[in-house]
Amino acid sequence: MTLYQWFVFFLIIQVIHFLGTWKLYEAAGRKKWEAAIPVYNAIVLMKIIGRPTWWTLLLFIPIINLIMFPVIWVETLRSFGKRSQLDTFLGIITFGLYIYYVNYTQKLEYNSDRSLHPKNKTADTVSSLLFAIIVATLVHTYFVQPYTIPTSSLEKSLLVGDFLFVSKINYGARVPMTTVALPMVHDTIPMTKRKSYLNWPLLPYLRLPGIEDHIKRTDIVVFNWPVDTVHYFREPVGTPGVIKPIDKKSNYVKRCLGIPGDSLAIKDGIVYINGKVLELPERAKPQFSYAVGIDTKNPPVNLEQLLREMDVTDGVGLNDSRDTLYFRALTAAGAERLKNTAGITVVKRQIGRGVENGIFPQLNKWNADNFGPIYIPQKGKTVAITPESLPFYKRIITTYETDDNGNQNDLKVTGNEIRLNGKVINSYTFKQNYYWMMGDNRHNSEDSRYWGYVPEDHIVGKPVFIWMSWDTNGKGLNKVRWDRVFTTVSGEGQPQSYFKIFLILLAAFFVGEYFWKKRKEKKENI
Repeated sequence: MTLYQWFVFFLIIQVIHFLGTWKLYEAAGRKKWEAAIPVYNAIVLMKIIGRPTWWTLLLFIPIINLIMFPVIWVETLRSFGKRSQLDTFLGIITFGLYIYYVNYTQKLEYNSDRSLHPKNKTADTVSSLLFAIIVATLVHTYFVQPYTIPTSSLEKSLLVGDFLFVSKINYGARVPMTTVALPMVHDTIPMTKRKSYLNWPLLPYLRLPGIEDHIKRTDIVVFNWPVDTVHYFREPVGTPGVIKPIDKKSNYVKRCLGIPGDSLAIKDGIVYINGKVLELPERAKPQFSYAVGIDTKNPPVNLEQLLREMDVTDGVGLNDSRDTLYFRALTAAGAERLKNTAGITVVKRQIGRGVENGIFPQLNKWNADNFGPIYIPQKGKTVAITPESLPFYKRIITTYETDDNGNQNDLKVTGNEIRLNGKVINSYTFKQNYYWMMGDNRHNSEDSRYWGYVPEDHIVGKPVFIWMSWDTNGKGLNKVRWDRVFTTVSGEGQPQSYFKIFLILLAAFFVGEYFWKKRKEKKENI
């Protein structure tokens, strides 16, 4: 829905509200016209039902308002004597329209002094639970979201089994586009294969101000996978799939290597930005595939123990002649250590040559190690559109951006003639920024090299903290990677765990609380 459509929808809701409540407003000693003024009518209603004015704000926060509306319907009914379980049920099951019945057919007796405290334990539990859900949803949607690392694409920097807190305030929280969805879940209902949201109505893209001006090169970023579609919402495998709303696409985490306006190229696996080698932070440990020659007559001693120490046992294979080990993921430091190991004859990084299928933009001319140069689109910048350049920007024009009215662009190519929405074009001006995301595990990462640019409206947030790290291959207490618990994701130097400090502060809190209670009891007994 466009902003204009949302404005019309909002006005329709106001009319529905006025028609169903104006008598209630009068019965509460207010003017009936107060039920017709947008936003003001909500403020007045909060006064009528005896709730704080700031509740009005919650009615306009997507997802949160889905929880608040039923609460307001029930509170309104109870303010006019409709307190039975049947009244509550009818108010919720009719989406508030039961209030129409009360407004026009019942004798209205407004109770301005009704108790706002739950009358039984069940009601108190429900009230506390709703409040907890609202707070948790607010934090999850607009401040911090938990995230789990599922793949090894950022191995050594972020490990499979790391549990992260992803900050949404660094780059600015994105207002949910799916306005009707279950709180605190992503695209599917847990333990089911049913989607957790409705495709209508959708809000236009809107991002709140962040504490950082923009994403910086080498930042680790969580984003919605641009090319994600689903096949399991009642769709058989092999079908084209279902297009998801942007904020319900799968969450990916990669390192941003190119920002808007950059020229990016990859030469023998090394990333170049604007013609210069991209300098990575100390914590980034890019990995590549290596072939390691073994002296079969004098093989290295305790090679398995060495590999365990280097943590590279996964993805290691031996050729048929047993004189070469192939590593899928090895850092430069690891390669250097192997070079200095007796019994190792050669350590050679595997560099892709020729053409690799599936490389963006599917022109069959590059591979994952030798790629580009390409331009990373910047908002407001214009590029020439030709049959040669179109493959780089076609998805941007047809999928990520719309025309001036918010409608999907219609792009047609006839020979060398390119038409956009019926007009012949030879250039295009971008409407949003784009980024280039790649994994540090360069030969084991599906990233922008395969599916292209990440639009700004797909950005979720910035991982800032590892609160737990779980090693599925560990045993007992060693399943927890204790050195990674309570560590920061970014920063200078190697990660440092703050878990011990956390335990000390936690112990100090409980000890302090114990003595405070004892002191309080002593004063009360005097």
